[in-house]
Amino acid sequence: MGWTLPAALHAARDPRLSIQQHERYSQLVLANASAADTGQYGCWPQLCPGPGCGKDEAKTISTYVFVPEEGELFVPSPNYFDVVYLVADQPAVVPCRVTVPAARVTLHREFPAQEIVANGNGSEVVYDAQRGFVFPRPQAEHQGVVYCRADAQGLVQVSNKYQLLFVAVPKGPPPTTILATDSRKRGRGRVSVHCSALGQPGIEVEFSWTYPGQKDRRPVTIQDSWRLVPRGDGHTTRVSTSVLTLNDFASPDAGLYTCAAQTPQGRTTVAVQVGV
Repeated sequence: MGWTLPAALHAARDPRLSIQQHERYSQLVLANASAADTGQYGCWPQLCPGPGCGKDEAKTISTYVFVPEEGELFVPSPNYFDVVYLVADQPAVVPCRVTVPAARVTLHREFPAQEIVANGNGSEVVYDAQRGFVFPRPQAEHQGVVYCRADAQGLVQVSNKYQLLFVAVPKGPPPTTILATDSRKRGRGRVSVHCSALGQPGIEVEFSWTYPGQKDRRPVTIQDSWRLVPRGDGHTTRVSTSVLTLNDFASPDAGLYTCAAQTPQGRTTVAVQVGV
C-alpha cells in the first residue's frame, strides 16, 4: 500500500510517523499529533505486474483529518507574512485552514479595515474549512493585505497576514529580450550579455546559454536574479534576468550568444552577435 500525507509530514520525514504493512491492509500511526498535522491523508494499493510497482488510481481513497490542539485554531504556517498571487483565470486560495471544523472563520482586509464577506449572496469569496478562503475568479480590486479571524469555544485567534498580488501572466512562452553591453578598450576587457524574461511572480524562469567559447571552456560568469515590478494597471509582473559576463574578452569569444528562457508555458530563444 502507498500513502499520501500532508505536506509538512512529507517534507520532514517525521520520526513520529510509522507505516505498518500487513497481508490485507496497511496501517499508519502518527504519535504526538499536533495542529500542524491537519490535512489530507490517503492510501492506495500498489500494482506490481513487473519489476516495478505503480499506483492504482481507481482504488485510491482519502480522508481529511482535523487535529485539534489547545490554543491553536489555525494550522501553523512557517511564515509570518505570505504572498498569494491572484491570476484572472485561476482560483486563488488564502490558506486559513483551521484545526476545529466548527470554528467560525472570517476574512478581513487590513486597509481599509473591513470584513470581506464570504458565502453570501453576490459574494466573490467562498470559505472551505479544508482549504481556506477561495477566490474563484480573482480580480485586481481583490489585492491588498488580508488576515483571518477564527472563533471557537470562547477562543479568538488571528492568522498570519497575506499579501494578495494580482499578476499579469503572459500567454504562451515568456517574452524575452537580449542585450550586450561592452566596456572593452582596444578589443580587450569586459563584455556582458543580459537576457530578460517577463512572467508570473510565482513561476521561476530557467535560463540556458550557448556561446562561442563554450567548447573551449572560456571563463564566464552567469548570474540569475528576479524582481517584482508593479504596473500601472494594477498588475504585478516578475522580471527574471540572466547575465553572462566575460571579464577578459578575446577574439575566440566573438560570435553569436544565444539565451533560452523556459517556463511551463513554453520556451523562448533569443540571440545577439558580439564582434571582436
